[in-house]
Amino acid sequence: MRNIFRNFLTLFFPHLCVVCNCRLNESEKHICLNCLSLLPKTNYHNQPNNRLEDFFAGRFPFEHITVFAYFVKGGSIQRVIHELKYRNNPDIGYFIGELYGIDIKDISFISDIDYLVPVPLHPKRQKQRGYNQSLEIAKGISNQTGIPIDSATLIRAINNPSQTKSSRFERWKNVEDIFTINNTDTFKGKHVLLIDDVITTGSTIEACAKEILKSEGAKISILTIGCAT
Repeated sequence: MRNIFRNFLTLFFPHLCVVCNCRLNESEKHICLNCLSLLPKTNYHNQPNNRLEDFFAGRFPFEHITVFAYFVKGGSIQRVIHELKYRNNPDIGYFIGELYGIDIKDISFISDIDYLVPVPLHPKRQKQRGYNQSLEIAKGISNQTGIPIDSATLIRAINNPSQTKSSRFERWKNVEDIFTINNTDTFKGKHVLLIDDVITTGSTIEACAKEILKSEGAKISILTIGCAT
């Protein structure tokens, strides 16, 4: 009876690929196989001194920076991130996190990571959205790598306005002093993998990283799903 009801719902409300809007078959989830094969992956996890590491060089000390795919206006990753952030679909974050977790779980720098730390939302913003998109990505990565998540130590103390339409300078000013660490001992001597959805100017990542690095002996690496760099 349950299968009949599920089939009935699927007939009238079919599951569609978030990238191309084609109907998914039973073996596909969120993204069709064709669109999965065409995702513009960076493979930065296999490239020391990649373009993103050059982009952040000198801004704060880091071990490694990697990103799943290139973020192009109107492209597949933009559609995935839009689905995750604005269409109430946390499952796509977990799914894409798992995809990247499969790619990176055997990479050497991952074996040294102590915690996955998602970029936090302010509690008011998280209540409005219903979830933190970066945490959903971290959950998928954790499922594949076995690395624990710490989503309680780094907090967003100030509910800054959205940066979607902000200039580069406004983005920098927008994140000044909005993050804090509530226990510097947690990350003492630990290697933290900071996780976010998209890097644009890098202002949010830098603000978070500098707070984490206030913990004695802490090291930091960065992972995002998309980047425009």
